[in-house]
Amino acid sequence: MQAEYQLTLPTVNPDQAEPLAMARMEEALNKLGFVPNMYGVMANSPGLLDTYIHGYNRFRELSGFTPAEQEVVLLAVSRENGCTYCVAAHSFIADKMSGVPVEVTNAIRDGAPIPDARLAALHDFTRILVTKRGLPSQADVQAFLAAGYSERQILEIVLAIAVKTLSNYANHLFHTPLDGVFAARAWDD
Repeated sequence: MQAEYQLTLPTVNPDQAEPLAMARMEEALNKLGFVPNMYGVMANSPGLLDTYIHGYNRFRELSGFTPAEQEVVLLAVSRENGCTYCVAAHSFIADKMSGVPVEVTNAIRDGAPIPDARLAALHDFTRILVTKRGLPSQADVQAFLAAGYSERQILEIVLAIAVKTLSNYANHLFHTPLDGVFAARAWDD
């Protein structure tokens, strides 16, 4: 999904970025071997890029979710927000780094039933928090808790929603081109 209006700010190169954005872009280059296009557009607002990366890293490091569960949450938010860039990127990460079964990733991408009850409960609750704007019902919460998750993990999903909303909305506004590394998992809502 892309905004009707496309921001005309240029993609920022790491060597031309403001110091804060430059530091985050250099970290990405060292960690990933490239600077994702999303970072280049978000670098137009160094605070946006820094906040995104800081929150993303905290979710990855402190959420208590496994890497596969983290990917389910991030994919659910990105799909619900219609972010073609993030669905493709997180599908790639799910396949290559997080150990998500491809049937689960494809089900999330396609809006189909997820063939793993625990991951389905996580996905469904994440979607509920997005669509109900943080106002789940008692039954919604009880179903999530009954799947073996905790109340604290509800807050971790809130963190993931905040972080992905930053990137999803920026990508909508910039019409961010997909990086070649993610092209095999391109997605169109």
